[in-house]
Amino acid sequence: MNESLLRRAEEALLPPIVALLIALILGDVLILLFGESPLHVYGRMIEGAWGNPYGFAQVLYKTTTLTFAGLGIALALRAGLFNIGAEGQLAAGAFGAAVMGITLPAGTPALLAVPLCLLAAAAAGLLAGGLPGVLKTKFGAHEVIVTIMLNFVILALLNWVIVEHLRVADTLHTAEIRAGAVPRLSEFIPAFHGSATNVTFLFAMAAAAWCWWYLFRTPGGYALRATGLQPEAAEYSGIRVGRVWMKAMALAGVLAALGGTNFVLGYKHYYEDGFTGGSGFLAIAVAIVGRNHPFGVVLAAFFFATLSQGGLAIHALVPKQMVEVLQGVVILAMAASVPEVQRALRGARKAVAA
Repeated sequence: MNESLLRRAEEALLPPIVALLIALILGDVLILLFGESPLHVYGRMIEGAWGNPYGFAQVLYKTTTLTFAGLGIALALRAGLFNIGAEGQLAAGAFGAAVMGITLPAGTPALLAVPLCLLAAAAAGLLAGGLPGVLKTKFGAHEVIVTIMLNFVILALLNWVIVEHLRVADTLHTAEIRAGAVPRLSEFIPAFHGSATNVTFLFAMAAAAWCWWYLFRTPGGYALRATGLQPEAAEYSGIRVGRVWMKAMALAGVLAALGGTNFVLGYKHYYEDGFTGGSGFLAIAVAIVGRNHPFGVVLAAFFFATLSQGGLAIHALVPKQMVEVLQGVVILAMAASVPEVQRALRGARKAVAA
């Protein structure tokens, strides 16, 4: 049993570590080309992200959105589906929560208002994620094409609704919600004062725990993973693959959509066009680097959030695109290192066994 756990830990942890080392080496080369010291640049990056309470709190805020969206993508990947619609699902969830918060009367108890806003966000995500699942199952439409095009449809539709019905003055955002706001963590940790991080961070951690339980401790999770590994064999064993696909895409949409509540309920308290800032697309990298494991997604989200926040501290030293290059290098290194590391591990085990 211990040997099995050790083997699984090696296969889960070594590829990301190797990818990170490759990224750091290539990052060193790029930094040297700009005439700076890699040690100094990385030190400034870590200082900006973890070296002060505000920076660390901002990392947690960015981790929240990336965790929700990453979980949505990872769950779909576990079922053998590629959900590229997290950007639109984030927006749909934020809009649903904002509309519910605007509709509820002022003074609605938080114990009622917050769950209702979360349910509204989940319902919007259910629609945004469930539709591609239905189209794939019933009509054979490829989920990659459908989800990526739905991003544009959802964002354009929400902009039209805001401009025609919900716009405040000359802005592209709704009015502030009257109920459903959640407290910022600075109310409990004064050192986080001024940061946007809020209670939805705890919701994201709970969502990751739920995903782990669902995937590895329930019959539904087993069916989802079996379908992702070999749909034909799963169908032969009695699993209704089409139903699993629809359920997986619906759950993926719900999880990603809940990431929008981080902005609406915990930060600005209104929906605003463009608030996602590409988080839905970055979440694809989060899921891949996290190896589609819920807890791996949390760690990967924290890593990319650290890069994002730390990158703000090094703009005076290297171009701001440096962080984006590092993110891309990590993804490419991860894709290349996984099969190579697995092959090396198998070779090492055979050598030991011989």
